[in-house]
Amino acid sequence: MMEKEIAEYLVSPGKKVLLSDYPTQYKGPQVKGNAVLELAEIKEQLDELQERLYAADSHSVLILFQAMDAAGKDSAIEHVMSGLNPQGCQVFTFKTPTSEEYDHDFLWRHYKALPEKGRIGIHNRSHYENVLVCKVHPEYVLNEKIPGYSNIKKINKAFWNRRYESIRNFEQHISDNGTVIVKIFLHVSKEEQRQRFLDRIDDPAKNWKFSSADIAERALWEDYMKAYEEALTETSTQGAPWYVIPADKKWYARLAISKIVLDTFKKLDLKYPVLPINEMHKLGEIKQQLLNEK
Repeated sequence: MMEKEIAEYLVSPGKKVLLSDYPTQYKGPQVKGNAVLELAEIKEQLDELQERLYAADSHSVLILFQAMDAAGKDSAIEHVMSGLNPQGCQVFTFKTPTSEEYDHDFLWRHYKALPEKGRIGIHNRSHYENVLVCKVHPEYVLNEKIPGYSNIKKINKAFWNRRYESIRNFEQHISDNGTVIVKIFLHVSKEEQRQRFLDRIDDPAKNWKFSSADIAERALWEDYMKAYEEALTETSTQGAPWYVIPADKKWYARLAISKIVLDTFKKLDLKYPVLPINEMHKLGEIKQQLLNEK
């Protein structure tokens, strides 16, 4: 049942995305109580598969999370990845670039944050901010000091097409070199975002999560939806597909994400390394040696 649902969330390469075609509210047969138990089982499987990933040392896994504010990125990362060995994971949250980062191309800081072989990298927001928030606010691009782009009037469709191409090439390159990419868009409704903002305001323990700037960005909701639609359309590829996950129910989003990650690991068919023959021959002798110790 879950496999069929997840297949519907996958953005097929070349498909023109309209977010209105994807649900934000899950209305299927899964129930919260069962999902909690299933998530726990998936975590156990991921723990073993993570050990295989480390031992094989042939691949890395990069999981990208993109969403509007209050869609549940942080809690999804916390719940889905809580069963993994923290020594084999690295989480990066990308905020406004520093002056040093602006002095490099837009992919530089993301390339630096890639996981090495045997490890899992989680990017909370990612290089896609450069075709999302920067597309809604093209004035931010001027901070990159790109030759020939001294004002926002020059940041045209051709500019964005080249940027999408840069992203596709970047992802193809790291995929060719052993990094498996999973891209998650948490699709939350505007009404659910409103309720979560109100919850943050009403709960003193959550006040710190709220910023008046969030409301300013909310006013640009339609612009963001268009930016997401174009980014998903242009960059969902065979080797680095996007999944549009309904996010109004956090428990369901966590379950769907964990299932996608589990399926990704299984497809790698990771094996534990086999000792060289000369070392294998020594095992029996060494075992006996240890047993004979007094």
